[in-house]
Amino acid sequence: MTALLALPEGLFALLAALRRTAYRLGWCRTNRLPVPVVVIGNINVGGVGKTPLTLALLQDFARLGVPVGVISRGYGGAHCQPTLVTPHSTAAEVGDEPLLLAASGAPVVVGRDRVAAGRHLLALYPQTSFILSDDGLQHYALARTLEIVVLDGARGVGNGHLLPGGPLREPVSRLAAADALVINGESHTGLRLPATVPQFRQRLQAGDFVHAAGGLPPRCAADFAGLRVVAVAGIGHPERFFRTLRELGVELAATHAFPDHHQFVAADLPQDADAVIVTAKDAVKLQCINHARLWVLPVSARLEPDLSAWILSQLERKNGRKIS
Repeated sequence: MTALLALPEGLFALLAALRRTAYRLGWCRTNRLPVPVVVIGNINVGGVGKTPLTLALLQDFARLGVPVGVISRGYGGAHCQPTLVTPHSTAAEVGDEPLLLAASGAPVVVGRDRVAAGRHLLALYPQTSFILSDDGLQHYALARTLEIVVLDGARGVGNGHLLPGGPLREPVSRLAAADALVINGESHTGLRLPATVPQFRQRLQAGDFVHAAGGLPPRCAADFAGLRVVAVAGIGHPERFFRTLRELGVELAATHAFPDHHQFVAADLPQDADAVIVTAKDAVKLQCINHARLWVLPVSARLEPDLSAWILSQLERKNGRKIS
């Protein structure tokens, strides 16, 4: 890191520390919802794998019969006031991640004010046992029962510096205050994690490629052999997606990376490709674009040990009652 960035990084660190201290000491108001809140967040900028983790948890809780709701900022969406994500919502209105999470069947409410979003969700779905807050680790106005911090195993905490000198929103020491850490993928960074915080491993498993328009049967990687294949991504860490495709055996003629939450238009998709492959998160932003050669790579998260069971046990311990 250059000396030029040291001053703004120090200022960012000071402001982040003062803000957290202000909420912890009660100088700024923290609002508690009538049900437990589990925050799933990160201290890094960029994608770390929170969305597949949240989807996996929603599927587990649905299987267990536990009614859970989701609140989200709705990055990339136009709505500021609390808004329920419906089958008629678009990514331009509510954001890409909430649209993908709502496909699980769980109620999802987006809004700039997560406290207001939580209240709106509970007014619509009073049977909700607890709420998952997608992102929002730094949204201290919302009281939380549990904090789960997700880290990318390959990137770790980068150079360990805060913005703008590095990729961190909060210092590495913040991890010690979390209730659980989830490491997404294999760790090759020598990252030292606080031994007092429970750790879980997340592995992403790719499924068959799905035709976005639904007119063709699923494909495996070998089915793209001999074709001009282009990968397109508008996510936090596009290189992970491109690397996954290559590891699956897909020969990529080109890759195109766009900013996270990018709202796609037809011109963003290459017309000279035999097949264009995107993530499930980007696919929800491409529903209105008729592209017969568009394919989606769905991924699912596998967690070891069982994170959903751990969450339920912790909530029951903290609240003194069974979650159902």
